[in-house]
Amino acid sequence: MENGNEYIAILDYGSQYTQLIARRIREKNVLSKIFPCGASAAAVAGPGLKGVILSGGPESVFAEGAPGVDAGIFGLGVPVLGICYGMQLMAKHLGGVVEPGDVREYGRARVETDPGCGLFDGIPPSFTAWASHGDRVAALPPGFSRAASSAGCPAAAMQDASRRLYAIQFHPEVAHTEHGAEIVSNFLSRICGCKGDWRMSGWIDSTVRSLKERIGDSEVVLGLSGGVDSSVAAALLDRAIGPRLHCIFVDNGLLRAGEAEKVAAAFGERFSFDLRVVRAGERFFRALAGKTDPEEKRKAVGREFVSVFSAEAGKLRSCRFLAQGTIYPDVIESSNVAGAASHTIKSHHNVGGLPGDMQFELVEPLRDLFKDEVRAVGRELGLAPEFIDRQPFPGPGLAVRIIGEVTPEKAELLRQADLRVREETGKPGVRDGIWQAFAVLLPVKTVGVMGDRRTYEHVCAVRCVDSSDAMTADWTRLPFDTLAEISRRIANEVPGINRVVYDITSKPPATIEWE
Repeated sequence: MENGNEYIAILDYGSQYTQLIARRIREKNVLSKIFPCGASAAAVAGPGLKGVILSGGPESVFAEGAPGVDAGIFGLGVPVLGICYGMQLMAKHLGGVVEPGDVREYGRARVETDPGCGLFDGIPPSFTAWASHGDRVAALPPGFSRAASSAGCPAAAMQDASRRLYAIQFHPEVAHTEHGAEIVSNFLSRICGCKGDWRMSGWIDSTVRSLKERIGDSEVVLGLSGGVDSSVAAALLDRAIGPRLHCIFVDNGLLRAGEAEKVAAAFGERFSFDLRVVRAGERFFRALAGKTDPEEKRKAVGREFVSVFSAEAGKLRSCRFLAQGTIYPDVIESSNVAGAASHTIKSHHNVGGLPGDMQFELVEPLRDLFKDEVRAVGRELGLAPEFIDRQPFPGPGLAVRIIGEVTPEKAELLRQADLRVREETGKPGVRDGIWQAFAVLLPVKTVGVMGDRRTYEHVCAVRCVDSSDAMTADWTRLPFDTLAEISRRIANEVPGINRVVYDITSKPPATIEWE
């Protein structure tokens, strides 16, 4: 990140919403940096620090071993905002009382604001907010006054304006909170005095400089899939080191229809770096044989990718670095965010399958960015829309869209069904707004009838979702005519599938991918 910019420091206490806080801040053209909850005030402080946010989290502040906060955070001379757990932690640390609430608040809650709090300037005195807590602040710390209340929480917000300390018991960062963006904006501009002059172009320049400094005269290999993440990572590295970048495209047999050929042709023409295509489908299917557990499949694909990749990269004696298109949601779902105690949801190919004795140093230039920010970087770099606007595709490919054991036959069956889904949802007037549209092959067969003949064939699920960052998603309300055409084409044109179902589950509670 650019060291010269003003920034907001976020202490992460394990909330699944921490990344949304960071994203909301960046949407206001202010740089955000996430630190582990145990970070010292000295670690957080730096040129440009304008404010600190204490995130939510799954713990209770009075529980044994609950994460705390360095007292020096409140003495940095910048505003501090506590959100949910962050409010309770602030209250407890500064002399207030936190206790289990009589009524827990999960979901929408009506908030009534008190006059005189800068967080709520220009906002109606009553609005609906998204809450997720069982504890509450029962007594405010000395010097604090109540700033808002709700039916289940007498102190839904508090402030000590003289010390510029603020806290709220709900989550302004989620879309379900009315005027949440205005609350974040008020904290940034009115309270912290942020100028809002951070731009993606500045991030690109600083990242390119950082890559040049770190890589020096060495060479880099990158696994190029043709997706937006690896494409943008390749473009950044191409700008930083030019011909010293070697891109390896591994055809693992788990790609979408025609993808291997399209990617190899398109990238071979567009960039000047060395592009190597490795056909390794048989190896991946052998590695997946007999495996049905999603985590085992993901890790098997990851291990095999590194093995194939390392063998090819080993031919490049001077290569020191391995570059990946890892982005922030990958890190969030795969491991503890910035060292915080959040729960692992699933392993990702980019971040979960690398062996400890890997002979490369890892370079992940997009690790701090959300998907929409990665797309913005790609546009700034002048990448063609065909790369920037491609739908996300998981690193393990079709392996995590085939429920159960993966075989070449199942992969081809799914590939053909998936092609029909993408063709129909890609038609004018249908594709707009869809984040991902794909097919899933289920491990069950059902009875059908075709031409007066009984069939007993596979079931295919269709999954279409709308999202902006992959952290939350809603199922797409496709036109009935489109659903009917998808079903008709799959059943008629893909031998081996006789039933099509539509997934209408949002994230949460489900993830976008089935595995």
